[in-house]
Amino acid sequence: MVRKEEKKTKKGSYNASEITVLKGLDPVRKRPGMYIGNTASAGLHHLIWEAVDNAIDEAMAGYCNTIEVKLLPEGKVLVSDNGRGIPVDTHKVTKKSALETVMTTLHAGGKFGGEGYKVSGGLHGVGVSVVNALSIWMRSEVKRDGKLYSQEYKKGKATTKLVIDGKSKGTGTTQIFQPDPEIFSILEFDLKTVINHLRQQAYLTRGVTMKIVDERVSRGKDKEGKEIACPSYTFYFEGGIASYVRHLNANNDTQQNNVFYIDKEKEKIQVEIALQYCQDFRTNIYCFANNIPTIEGGMHLTGFKTALLKSLNDYAKENNILKDKDGNLNSEDILEGLTAIISVKLSEPQFEGQTKAKLGNAEVRPAVYTVTKDYLTAFLNENPSDAKAILGKCLLAAQARKAARSARDAVIRKGALKGFTLPGKLADCSSRRAEDTELYIVEGDSAGGSAKQGRDRNTQAILPLRGKILNVERARLDKMLANKEIKALVIALGTNIGQDFDLKRLRYHKIVIMTDADVDGSHIRTLLLTLFYRYFPELVHAGYIYIAQPPLYQIKKGSEMRWIYTEDELEETMKEWGIKVDLNDIQDEVSEDDAETEVVEEEIVEDVKAKKAPNKKFNIQRYKGLGEMNPDQLWTTTMNPETRKMKRVTIIDAAEADEIFEKLMGAEVDHRKRFIQTHATSVKNLDI
Repeated sequence: MVRKEEKKTKKGSYNASEITVLKGLDPVRKRPGMYIGNTASAGLHHLIWEAVDNAIDEAMAGYCNTIEVKLLPEGKVLVSDNGRGIPVDTHKVTKKSALETVMTTLHAGGKFGGEGYKVSGGLHGVGVSVVNALSIWMRSEVKRDGKLYSQEYKKGKATTKLVIDGKSKGTGTTQIFQPDPEIFSILEFDLKTVINHLRQQAYLTRGVTMKIVDERVSRGKDKEGKEIACPSYTFYFEGGIASYVRHLNANNDTQQNNVFYIDKEKEKIQVEIALQYCQDFRTNIYCFANNIPTIEGGMHLTGFKTALLKSLNDYAKENNILKDKDGNLNSEDILEGLTAIISVKLSEPQFEGQTKAKLGNAEVRPAVYTVTKDYLTAFLNENPSDAKAILGKCLLAAQARKAARSARDAVIRKGALKGFTLPGKLADCSSRRAEDTELYIVEGDSAGGSAKQGRDRNTQAILPLRGKILNVERARLDKMLANKEIKALVIALGTNIGQDFDLKRLRYHKIVIMTDADVDGSHIRTLLLTLFYRYFPELVHAGYIYIAQPPLYQIKKGSEMRWIYTEDELEETMKEWGIKVDLNDIQDEVSEDDAETEVVEEEIVEDVKAKKAPNKKFNIQRYKGLGEMNPDQLWTTTMNPETRKMKRVTIIDAAEADEIFEKLMGAEVDHRKRFIQTHATSVKNLDI
């Protein structure tokens, strides 16, 4: 009996021998996405943020005033600070140096008790050890007690002992690391991304200098033989988040002259608030807890909004700006045109997961409420002109809200009278599973016709738009919903809009913008992106917005044919096939209709033959309009899930995205003019 039981266990066994125990930093290498989000660009840059966070923790503790980041050759990065330096004495439990313990052990650090850090961002204690685990090589250098200590690592494990490299002046920590190519699909750091992140951290850490140096490319020597300095950037903001608000509003006409700013401690929670109203319709509120962006808000945001609403209503009533018959302002009214930064610092923050997207500490809400209410009330009383301007803006927003609600109700009422029928121009799909369906927003009836014929009718819906939709950057909701194309899109999405928006009612989980590859197509795409970013940001954050990538060219040589999606790909293909024709000549000529294109291409072929180039006959066709493609071609190249290429729209830096939309689509012409002048020389294939 015993032997039979043993045999049974071996066949389909699941016992202790099947349990794998990962040691040291192996869990990080096994599941890197759990710690850094992904292994693409965002995860790669997250390594820098983790190392920088440690330095910022030293700054918030009052021991560091300079942080430097260097992008080095071979994909290496250096992060240094002039803080206290990681301890190097022997740890009682691990019997290793404190430095090696911190670098090679998860959840080891000075942030889990004691007096190491009263406030810090990396409270999960996995920061620098994760960087070490995901680096093919790493070196730590510590200045303490007049000595320079160093140790090297590989994939999370020490490869050398802790050694003394000599004497040193001052204190601090330097981390140098090289991300592991086995882990990351992208290994090139983006200088602009690093600059934007460190600029933001400099705003949030008042009085601390942030330096960025790009040493990846040799700058060569000048005429006198001197080395040309590498690109470098330095940020220092004595005004803190008040300066940040001014930066965010640099492209806007402000409603109030003075930025409201307060930095006070309440119940052992440091509360820092800055706000300013603009002559705009949108709301920009950025929340931080211990310098970490909490993009989903939390208790600090709730406390702020409640205090803001209470303060403005009380002031308006006391100064007869609001009459009893008018009722109170609501939260929508007081948020329109507002730019605000909410930054709190506390010893034991409770975040939702490692991503720290939302702050959950209940004690933060009353602390933020009290500080905001008390000092904003004083600000309004001391600055009556600003108070009048702010309340005027809020009252105007209240009037617009009522008009917008009437317009929004009209949209819904129209749908209800027709039994919630969808727009007539929408060619809907048969599937009702939102997670399986796609909505293609196409430009014009011609492209719409090809898309309708070429699509998968089960899962793909087509909504053609006539002309260019309204630029919603400059329009209120009531005016926006009067636009027939936008109204049709709102009904097709099914989510409603504004206060009644409900993501659960979204009818499609892929919303694909598919426009022509010309100037008009780019403009329409930008208008649609502005609409989604301003009025449907939840769709962008959820990853439901895509941009189709139709081919620019079809190239044939003999019996071979390829679809080409970029100019660089065309050049590579021509080189591979031995086609020696000036690309600019082809682009200029083949932009005409197909008949003329054939004639010109034959002339080019004859010219090539005259030069005795070893070419077979070839044909290059440039597609500027989707309507130029046959339905089967559009399906194969742009709509078939097996073969198509699409870009998902994401928001890495909301503040930067907001600034760009304001420049490109806002009312201020000068900002747009400067943007065009700055980037004009980098434009390829300008279609005039």
